[in-house]
This record gives sequence, C-alpha cells and structure tokens, in this order.
Amino acid sequence: MLYQIYETQRSLIEPFSDLAKVTAKMFTNPMLPVGMTPLSQRMAAGFDLVHRLGKDYEKPEFGIRTIDIDGVQIAIQERVEMGKPFCDLLRFKRFSDDPETLGRLKGQPVVLIVAPLSGHYATLLRETVRTMLKDHKVYITEWKNARLVPLSEGEFHLDDYVNYLQDFIRYLQGRYDNCHVISVCQPTVPTLAAVSLMASRGEKTPLSMTMMGGPIDARKSPTEVNNLAVHRPFEWFENNVIYRVPNNFPGAGRRVYPGFLQHTGFIAMNPDRHANSHYDYFNHLIKGDSDSAEAHRQFYNEYNAVLDMDADYYLETIQTVFQDFKLVNGTWEVRNAQGEKELVRPQDIRHTGLLTVEGELDDISGSGQTHAAHGLCTGIESEEQRHFEVKGAGHYGIFSGSRWRNQVYPVVKKFILEHQAGMPKAVTAVAAEPAVVAAVAEPAAAAISIEAPAPVAAVIEPAASLPESTSLEAPASVDAAAVEAVAPEVVASEAGATEPATVQAPAATAAEKPAAQPRAGYRRSPAVGKKR
Repeated sequence: MLYQIYETQRSLIEPFSDLAKVTAKMFTNPMLPVGMTPLSQRMAAGFDLVHRLGKDYEKPEFGIRTIDIDGVQIAIQERVEMGKPFCDLLRFKRFSDDPETLGRLKGQPVVLIVAPLSGHYATLLRETVRTMLKDHKVYITEWKNARLVPLSEGEFHLDDYVNYLQDFIRYLQGRYDNCHVISVCQPTVPTLAAVSLMASRGEKTPLSMTMMGGPIDARKSPTEVNNLAVHRPFEWFENNVIYRVPNNFPGAGRRVYPGFLQHTGFIAMNPDRHANSHYDYFNHLIKGDSDSAEAHRQFYNEYNAVLDMDADYYLETIQTVFQDFKLVNGTWEVRNAQGEKELVRPQDIRHTGLLTVEGELDDISGSGQTHAAHGLCTGIESEEQRHFEVKGAGHYGIFSGSRWRNQVYPVVKKFILEHQAGMPKAVTAVAAEPAVVAAVAEPAAAAISIEAPAPVAAVIEPAASLPESTSLEAPASVDAAAVEAVAPEVVASEAGATEPATVQAPAATAAEKPAAQPRAGYRRSPAVGKKR
C-alpha cells in the first residue's frame, strides 16, 4: 500500500514541480518585464529549487561520447552486447581514424566492471568508466529497474546474480580469450562467488579481479548499514520494506524493495549535509555561479535517480551477506543454471590475481571488510595479491573524483597490466580441500596508503566534492556514426575485423604505464596466501 501512496503523492506533486520550472524560467527571461525586477533572481532560484525537490528523477545516461587519448579524440559508442531479463552487458566501443592509436586500442586489456545493484543505476560509475576507457576495453553490467520487468520474466535471486556474472565472464572469454573483473561495493560478494565456482569446476577464471569497497566480511568495522541488518530480524525486512509494484508499471504485481525507500535511507545517513547542499545551490543561483549550480544538478540527477530491486534478491542479500555471513563461514551454496547447488569455495581460485581497495573514511563498507577477501582466497599465491587503502577517501572517493583518478586508478591499471602479460593461460581442475577456510586475515597494522590531504569528515560530500567527482567533459561534435560516415576507409573500431582471439598487452601499452608508486602505498598483502 505504501508504494501506491507514494506514487499518488508523486503524481499530485508533479504538476506543481513542472509549474515551478516554468516560473523559474520566466523570472530569468530578460525579454519579460518580470525578469528585470530586483527580486527576479531570488524568485527564480526559489522556484528552481522547488522544481528539483519535487521532480521525478529518471534513469540518467552515461553520456560518454568521446575521450581524449594522448591528444587524439576517440569516439565512444554504447551498445548492448548481451541482454538478460534483469541486466544488460553494456559495451563502450571505441573508434578512431588514427592507425597508430587504433593499433594500441586493439591490444589493450578487456575489463568487466560489475556495477552495484543497491538502489542506484550503473551510471553512478560514469567517471570510473570514463577513466578506464583510456587504457582498456570496457564492459559494464547495467542492472534494470525491477518495476519495469514484467512478472512473466520470473523472479530474480542472488543465485541468478552470480549466474549472470559467470555468463558475462564466459562471453568475454569466448570473445577475447580472457578478461579482468572490477567490482565496486555490493557486487564484490557475488563476483567472488562467481569466480570461485568457475575455479571449483576447473573453468578458466579471469586474469585478475579488483574489489573496491565491498562487504566481503561485514563483521569487520560494522557501519550503520551493517548494524541495521544485524539488529533487525529477517522477518522485519520482509514485512516492512517489501511492496508490490503498482499497476501503472510493466512490472505490476512484482514484489520489490522500492528505490524511494533506499533513497530515503541514503539521505538519512547525512541529512544536514544534503540540506546544506541545497541551500548552497540556492545561493549559487542568486550569485550567478553557474558552474557550482551545474555541478550540484549533475550530482543530484545521479543521486536521486533510484531503481527498485526484486524482493527475493534483496532479502537473500541481507541474509547471506549481512546476517549469516555465509561467504566467510564457508556455508554459502549457490544454485546454478541447472538447478544444482554448489558450495562457494574461494580457496579454489588459483590463477586470478586479487587486488582489494578500501577508503580510509568509508562509512558504508568499513575498514577491513574488503581486505577480508585475501583471507579467503588462500589458493592465490601471496605474490599475486595486493591491498590498497586510500587515505582521506570515503566510499565514493575510491571510484570517482580526484582520489580515484590520481591515486586509485594508477594502482588498478598497473595491477591489470601485470596480470595481462604474466598470468598463466592453462587452467586445471581444482581438487576439493577437506575444509573451507573461514578465518579471515586481519589487515596490517600499518596503513597501506598514499598520503593525501587532511581527512574529510564524511563519505557523502555533495557540497564539497561535486566539481571533481561529477564533472562531465563537454561532448565533442563527433560521434561514432559520424566518424564512420566521414572516413569509412580509415576508421575502425578497437575490435576490428582482424582482432586476434587472444588479447595481450603490447609493448606500446606497457610503455604507457604510470610512474611507479611509492612502496608505502602499493604492496603485497601480508601473510594472506599460500604457495602452490
């Protein structure tokens, strides 16, 4: 019933929000007398704020049209490579008419970015994608809003999530021989499960997996998010936050965890900061500070756009990850596509490098939660494991903003290149070990970090960090289609008709590796692997 009430309220408010938008434009129109009054700027700012507080935020676009690589403009084309009922595998295909650049693009590593399914759209990782595109072939999981998926498509469980990831990895392996996987926040757990199951079956596993700010072991440094799940019984979530989609959506009747409830939880974590951000936006409009106002709009266009999650997936995630800790306890069984249950055994992973990244001030995934993956993946040699902590970074700082670009990305890029050239291709079946490793190695006492300016006080900092974390490059006038039309005999894509099946890092790519990081900021994770 709550969902219907919310939709009714939204429908009633929407006309007033639209009226406020029109009124704001009227007060800023120099051709109208009302736009020349002393109070016009304040009136316009007030109505604009009312419009943004009352509007319905739709799914954003990635909007990545071009990127610059060494002064060469590369056209980007988004396309769905593989479609499933609840998720699409989205590719960002790169085009260039420069032969030298094109040759370099063809040999670069293939990376699957696993976006979180936790309330926001995959576009939350826009800056992650934009940065990765300079040195990698990039694919990303684009999860669908459950209220738009008809009931005829069936339910969506956490097991389905894991199976989806395995299908995507196999698809990329079939196309390029192998790939690298980066998971951000929530998907670190199902990603580790997917790779573990593939290793246990003797399948080829990704060359490397990078896990960033995820709850591998939610018992460590519990945050407000963790405490909510622990202090409430499973039945409370099922009875209080699960609702059916109203009739005016394609997924009418589907049981979901509504996005508006998740958004309310996000705001409740830092209400004062969000209120101050809107007040600052009002002042920016009055002062004519269009850059700061636009940064605010871009951030909240993304932050306020939320999606519904299928109830079964949401409830199973709460129980598996945050209440029963099945992954670290060695009791998690995943039902495969054939309906058979398989035990998740991270210790079976042998031929995949592991990099974990944590933010010092992360208040969503606490310190040590992601690092715990090293204590589970004991089959990976210690030389192939790394842990990186970012000083002064909150949750969003590890995958967006200046800390992502200047500190985290160079480490991720270097790690991928090392394993692109050095990891073995042959994979043998893994013999079962007598017991599941449940003990998790504690993080090193010394911080593994790159020094940064004085720490900030909170993770979500829309007012302070908007310009660097949400800025979009102005798209160039050329896109993929236009480039192909102008120079069909020269322009080619990174894939190319003659693209080899096996992708290896060429010498040209290796030459572009970033300068070596200080040893204090990039080192092996201690005592977390065992020798083969």
